[in-house]
Amino acid sequence: MEIAKKAYFFTLDLLQTILLAASIFLVIYIFFFRPFQVSGESMHPTFVDKEYILTNLITLKFASPVKGDVIVFKAPTDKDKDFIKRVIGTEGDSVSVQDGFVYVNGQKLNESQYLATDVRTYGGSFLKDGEAVTVPLGQYIVFGDNRPFSSDSREWGFLEEKDIIGKSFFVYWPVNTMRVISNPYPNTK
Repeated sequence: MEIAKKAYFFTLDLLQTILLAASIFLVIYIFFFRPFQVSGESMHPTFVDKEYILTNLITLKFASPVKGDVIVFKAPTDKDKDFIKRVIGTEGDSVSVQDGFVYVNGQKLNESQYLATDVRTYGGSFLKDGEAVTVPLGQYIVFGDNRPFSSDSREWGFLEEKDIIGKSFFVYWPVNTMRVISNPYPNTK
């Protein structure tokens, strides 16, 4: 009888522990961090296909994304898909693409930390070569780091703030590529 009682309490303790762990996981998943799997090559070399990253859902509740942040958002062309891109322009910025380079507020953007030296940026159907656009309130311009293979603001225009899911901050899989995702422009607005 004593063994059955111990087994009962052990099972009860185990179930409580599992329930508590699952509850903590759900709260963290729903309110704080969400995993995201990179799909495709649009952010290469920063991220490669099938890498897993953590996205912070809280940060953007208190501060808007800034130039250089890597964000996950609902794809403007298909809200059932999530995209990952880098913020290039924020509200009020004038953004243009000229001679293979990106300009923000008339200044050539230094992208050497995340673009290969031979990568050039060209316009698309929305952001045409040589034409500047000003980012409206509550919207952003985002580009993939692998410019020739990225569906981004050059094609589909501004990204609305309401479609942003979170800011990416950590690559956790595969383990040998584990790293913090940092902003190459730490002192931007």
